[in-house]
Amino acid sequence: MVLLCTVSLNSFAKKAKKPNVLVIYTDDHRYSGVHALGGQAVRTPNMDQLANTGIVFENAYLMGAFTGATCVPSRAMLLTGRQLFKLDGVGRSIPKEHTTIGEAFGNAGYNTHMVGKWHQDNPSLARSFDDGACVMSRGVYLVDHWRMPLWDWKKDGDYKKKEGWLLEYDENGKEVKRLVDLKNDKRGPTGTEKDGPHTSEIFARNAIKFINEYDEKDPYFMYLAFHAPHDPRQAPKKYKDMYPEDEISLLPSYMPQHPFDNGHLFLRDEELGPWPRTPEVARKHLSDYYAIITHLDAQIGKVIAALKESGQYENTIIVFAGDSGLGVGNHGLLGKQNVYDEDGVHVPFVLSGGAIKEQGLRLDAYCYIHDIFPTVCDLAKIERPASVTGKSLVPVINGEKDKVRDFTYHAYRQHQRAYRKGDYKLLEFVKAPDKDWKLGELTRGSRTTLLFNIKNDPWETTNLAFLPDYFDLVKTMQKEMKEKAIELGDSNKNTKEQYDFWDFY
Repeated sequence: MVLLCTVSLNSFAKKAKKPNVLVIYTDDHRYSGVHALGGQAVRTPNMDQLANTGIVFENAYLMGAFTGATCVPSRAMLLTGRQLFKLDGVGRSIPKEHTTIGEAFGNAGYNTHMVGKWHQDNPSLARSFDDGACVMSRGVYLVDHWRMPLWDWKKDGDYKKKEGWLLEYDENGKEVKRLVDLKNDKRGPTGTEKDGPHTSEIFARNAIKFINEYDEKDPYFMYLAFHAPHDPRQAPKKYKDMYPEDEISLLPSYMPQHPFDNGHLFLRDEELGPWPRTPEVARKHLSDYYAIITHLDAQIGKVIAALKESGQYENTIIVFAGDSGLGVGNHGLLGKQNVYDEDGVHVPFVLSGGAIKEQGLRLDAYCYIHDIFPTVCDLAKIERPASVTGKSLVPVINGEKDKVRDFTYHAYRQHQRAYRKGDYKLLEFVKAPDKDWKLGELTRGSRTTLLFNIKNDPWETTNLAFLPDYFDLVKTMQKEMKEKAIELGDSNKNTKEQYDFWDFY
């Protein structure tokens, strides 16, 4: 298998024309949210095809977040190739000195284009791409896939709230475009498939339009950022009907509630369902999650079909990745504000397309979302910007190395840390002190330690930390985790938190 890998990439490198690059980024999409990866009941034939005809990175992770909106730093890490503690604050802004992936490909002679969700500042959006379509998240959000405010691409980056628009069906079923009514358009979710097209349909359609109309000699780089399967987990009825709630199987880490205070239990994502998370509640959320993923999969399939029909597929690298995991009932959690694998940090990452000749190659080397940028640069034979801190996975793909990382380290705000090395993963939780107290009055608070054998227990269900046989391992990993924190720059000076996890550890 390694020999096949090396030969195909050498052949790939000899092509006269540089490959197109299509980055497909999904939202709140955990590793097991792709059937071919996690083997769960969700149906994802098109994502499965990408995995089966490409390279799957089985241990790809989000490093963490310092905001409940984990998609903000996730996207910042993807776009800059910089690790969590090297972002500007929580990642909402990308300073000019942090070269984006769009800029890097633009500087290498690519035409650059974006479609969909952008969670960073307007100046970084404007400088990252030559053009784009239907930009999301420019100031108005109605919490509704059927009524999503969008903006026309503006090269100057000057997006105004009043310029956001919706696509709706008129009485004849024809799509009409109207400006958002800032006073009267109420926040949802209240829309249905009768109101207008779904965000996944809109974004896929615009990506297909770009593909079909592209006639330039230079290659292109397209960033296609879907909002699905982020809540509200809405999908057309035919997709929801694929997953009867009473037939949904609960996953191994299902719990009616989280067994202790993880520091941030009460926030928007966790309030999407009642406590306790009864089996009925968990099944409903899983049914909705699977339905919106399958609908998303169908739209991705249309984009891939357009590549093939246009003749561009054979010279295109497709990067498919998710921005974070999601609880959806695991460990009693619904959101992604945690450092468990499937619930928060384990994500799909696949390299596929006609320019990647490997068939079903699976690699278990540790990697992060911010390693995607340098990896794709190396595959496309373009220069990696000096501001990138991620590591290229091409040596692993080529069979030159087994790994480029010995461990993974994860952080969620000032509450949680995790350290994975070998078969084991250490998780540490510090209960947040009362926010009304002054800093000088804070006490250490409570602390919880978990240890899992991820190889034997991938759903993190059996805590080993309290067993005497593992005391020495826990102490060793705690020591190493603290050393890695210092090495990586994990402190409140970098993350601008009110106080630091390590002050109370």
